[in-house]
Amino acid sequence: MQTFILALYVLIWPLISLAIFAVIGIATIKDIRVAKREKRELV
Repeated sequence: MQTFILALYVLIWPLISLAIFAVIGIATIKDIRVAKREKRELV
């Protein structure tokens, strides 16, 4: 049972990281589009 829990823990972290990076990436792309539409700099 402990091996299963440890394996599940190790395998879940990449999925959580991928989800976080996806949220950050989508938000960045959205901000870039809005900045281009309003003709202003992103930073």
